[in-house]
Amino acid sequence: MSQRFEGTEKYVATEDLKVAVNAAIALERPLLIKGEPGTGKTVLAYEIAEALGAPLITWHIKSTTKAIQGLYEYDAVSRLRDSQLGDERVKDVKNYIKKGKLWEAFESPVRPVLLIDEIDKADIEFPNDLLQELDRMEFYVYETNETIKAAVRPIVIITSNNEKELPDAFLRRCFFHYIRFPDADTMQEIVEVHYPGIKQKLVGEALRIFYDMRKVPGLKKKPSTSELLDWLKLLMVEDIDAAALAEKDPTKLIPPLHGALLKNEQDVHLFERLAFLARREGAARPGQ
Repeated sequence: MSQRFEGTEKYVATEDLKVAVNAAIALERPLLIKGEPGTGKTVLAYEIAEALGAPLITWHIKSTTKAIQGLYEYDAVSRLRDSQLGDERVKDVKNYIKKGKLWEAFESPVRPVLLIDEIDKADIEFPNDLLQELDRMEFYVYETNETIKAAVRPIVIITSNNEKELPDAFLRRCFFHYIRFPDADTMQEIVEVHYPGIKQKLVGEALRIFYDMRKVPGLKKKPSTSELLDWLKLLMVEDIDAAALAEKDPTKLIPPLHGALLKNEQDVHLFERLAFLARREGAARPGQ
């Protein structure tokens, strides 16, 4: 296929990410994307679909999800109940088969993008249970005695938050890419995409605070890109300017509207302790 991903107006894709996406498309292998939460792993599939003009099929994985659900589910209970009621539908087993996301992707007449989101949330056997289907791009439906084969091979994007290790056999079949957390220059580009024309002084000061916060040792959950964007939006709504952010008062170590950035009480307490220590240190050196 000559399809190539070059990013979109709304999504700042680094060069190495574009290379990874296009390599996976060329090799016709699933692209396994890892990276800390908030680095745009899930959004990537949406942007690839938009950039290539392809339909998007999303399968969001939960801890209870089984691989067979991606293929199909047979509702034997409903069929039994309908047979007891004398329903005509029981004569055709297909009335009781619910197509899964892989079946949907395999039936697509044009090449779709299939997102298997947060694969590490499921049981450890889940990735292995999908190996053959993703490899051969076909599966067998026992109830109807038919093989469902992909009309065109979908572009498969699989995301993982590294909650558990994925099996080696599964990893061998994927093209892998780790999305590194954006550096300040890339982050500035991302901010500009979301808030065109935003005051650069405000962004510069906000980014300084944001990256300083991420460096604090002992932080349970580092603020992510999506949280930075929320915070900037609030700063603009509340009309807090760069000068207010730049204030060097040690008693105001926690930035304004920090609830957009810090998402648990341990991290808030950590910053409160740091502010207390800074105050104490300031009081101990009054001459400075």
